[in-house]
Amino acid sequence: MKTSIFRQTTGYLTLSALLLFCNLLSAQNQPGVSLKIKKAIGEITLDGVLDEPDWQNADVAGDWYLNYPVDTVRAPFQTEARMTFNDEFLYLSFVCQDDESQDIINSLRRDFNYPLNDNVGVCIGPYNDRLNGFFFVVTPKGVQMEGTITGGGSSDDSFNIFWDNKWLSKTVRYSDKWIVEIAIPFKSFRFKSGIDEWNIAFDRWDLKRNQKTSWIQTPIQYNTGSFAYSGQLVWEDPIPPAKTNISFIPYIAGSTSRNSEVEPASTNSDLQVGFDAKIGITPSMNLDLTVNPDFSQVEVDRQVINLTRFEFRFPERRQFFLENSDLFDLAGFPNARPFFSRRIGLVRDTMGQFQRVPIAYGARLSGSLNENWRLAVMNMHTKEQLSLGLPAQNYTVAALQHNFWAQSSFALSFVNKQSIGVDLADTAKYFHQSVFSEIQTNGQRQLRPNTYNRVISADLELLSKDNRWYHSSFLARSFDDFNLGEQWAGAAFMRYAVRNFNLIGGYTFVNEFFNSEAGFVPSAGVYPGQYTFFGMANYRFYPRQESIISMGPSLNVEHTYIPGGTLTDKTYSLGYAFRFLNTSTLQLSYNYVFQQLTNSFNLIDPERYTSFQAGEEYDWQAFSVEYQSNTRQKFNVRLESTIGGFYNGRNFNLTGELNYRYQPLGNVSLRLDYNNLNLPDNYGKEQLFLIGPRIDLTLTDKIFLTTYYQYNNLLDNMNLNARFQWRFQPASDLFIVYTENYLPLDFSSKNRALVFKMTYWMNL
Repeated sequence: MKTSIFRQTTGYLTLSALLLFCNLLSAQNQPGVSLKIKKAIGEITLDGVLDEPDWQNADVAGDWYLNYPVDTVRAPFQTEARMTFNDEFLYLSFVCQDDESQDIINSLRRDFNYPLNDNVGVCIGPYNDRLNGFFFVVTPKGVQMEGTITGGGSSDDSFNIFWDNKWLSKTVRYSDKWIVEIAIPFKSFRFKSGIDEWNIAFDRWDLKRNQKTSWIQTPIQYNTGSFAYSGQLVWEDPIPPAKTNISFIPYIAGSTSRNSEVEPASTNSDLQVGFDAKIGITPSMNLDLTVNPDFSQVEVDRQVINLTRFEFRFPERRQFFLENSDLFDLAGFPNARPFFSRRIGLVRDTMGQFQRVPIAYGARLSGSLNENWRLAVMNMHTKEQLSLGLPAQNYTVAALQHNFWAQSSFALSFVNKQSIGVDLADTAKYFHQSVFSEIQTNGQRQLRPNTYNRVISADLELLSKDNRWYHSSFLARSFDDFNLGEQWAGAAFMRYAVRNFNLIGGYTFVNEFFNSEAGFVPSAGVYPGQYTFFGMANYRFYPRQESIISMGPSLNVEHTYIPGGTLTDKTYSLGYAFRFLNTSTLQLSYNYVFQQLTNSFNLIDPERYTSFQAGEEYDWQAFSVEYQSNTRQKFNVRLESTIGGFYNGRNFNLTGELNYRYQPLGNVSLRLDYNNLNLPDNYGKEQLFLIGPRIDLTLTDKIFLTTYYQYNNLLDNMNLNARFQWRFQPASDLFIVYTENYLPLDFSSKNRALVFKMTYWMNL
């Protein structure tokens, strides 16, 4: 018999006061509780039937608790987890109590969208440092997702799904439950030798009931995958010794392309080979190698309409740069990152479009030296690309992290970008703006080679044992041979989070001559140096209503100054947010913005419209609304709209995405970004459109077809990208990708390319 969500939640709230007292008395499943693991005596068969004696005799992680929508009662649909092992595999099993209501499966694609699928999983901390680890997740349809955990799993950003490896699972659905059996090869993940306890957390996302449950009782404001709310996996028998762990992943790729934007039109064909390799140096240290890497199978960037003065940060999508990247990527702060991997192998041309620069080779050594120290070193070498005016360049990134206290760390990082063999005689040959720099000597501007750029950064992360307090700070210094002023950047950030209240405050600064060419500094070229104060506070109510889980106000404040103390930017935002029981959300906000421009810029096209000039002052007010409908429905929508002032005029912005789920075979979506810009005089009156329909078909759990179309009237371009993927063996794929750019007026082709790529994963 199906019970409505509303009736269940009313029951939870009615019983919570009584059960809370019982929970406190029993004090079960609190952080640090032990789960014993013993070596299997017999053979484990992955068949969804837990009839082996080793499963019958295994310790049971049961008695799970709700974390969401309330966190004071035991789960109405319980889950049990068990673990055992042999010399080759770490085994897990889950028994997930359920009824016959339909599971919600958004996709059959590996590394699925976590919040849009029913699933159950484990977070493993094999270093026992409460900071770093791995997660493995399975849906009722047997679709797998795995990844790495950093920062103790204290936020959603701590979970990286782009780590891939081989492991096995089997899921069987019954009328009153579904059972998962998992076998993870010890050689598929890194662990430390000589320790007999690991951090362990289990959780289950029951989307069809909008319920999050976990083995360890976790407050609603914290993540159930956080190691602050994990148990201890106690090894009663020794962990198997590490064996040879080498994976070799060769590829072959071919392409044919046609460029119709040149006269006469040109056609090119190409065939190339390369490989990746993964070598386990120790059980917790890995060496990754890549030779002549090819990223042609990577999905194209989603275009944006950027009406700000700052560079937009496109996400990294290339696999090699995403694996084990946290030590590099998290150095610094969002307004001054010493390293941004998209600076390697991608460069903007004279039209502002990203072009690929071929990479000759790369190597990365990363992992844990011992319980308290982590190390990551990467070296990448790009080839000379005369068509873009670039010489061969070498990039070296290194980071050393020391873990201390419960969940805290200190890290030092170093980034070096080096142009190979460039001097002033090469100005005609190498003409890209990053190769040569203008400097002022005795009142005269001179051109000189920009042969190197280096950044050293120190980062401190402090996280309390219960996740209430969090502090992050960094200090970075850049080095080059042409900037004469101070080259420092830094920040200090503090967060305090409890059940009802969340408070954030911080300070950042970037000197005028801070130069991070292999990093991301969005204010570069905008401010002559800047320092910013910011703060945010929000309060959450948990009303005793059937339809609302939480609601409450928020306040955001940000002030930016330039050297000399001039206030150039200030932003105030006052909002109110609702989270509803049916998974929908709503947020309303009022925004006030003031800017005194420090540089001249144009919103659309400087040849057609008047530019805003440095020194001018503008302030405006706007209202925003954000809405996400019920994600459990096959048709759902996410919309965000802002209306009000914008510089010296007005703008109406509507962005959003319409989604339809054809369960479980695929999704159809339509992304929209619309701006009705109405500025006085000749500053600009335009209706700007970005439309992006997408079809994502998961025909089986091994065959996928994604077609993505983008029309951007600001760029006067239509783009089509279609990608077919066949996972013919675990972690081995065949890709066929077709890309074409059109002129919107007559649909004539600008350029097009057809690519195939095949990879094969071999364990040696």
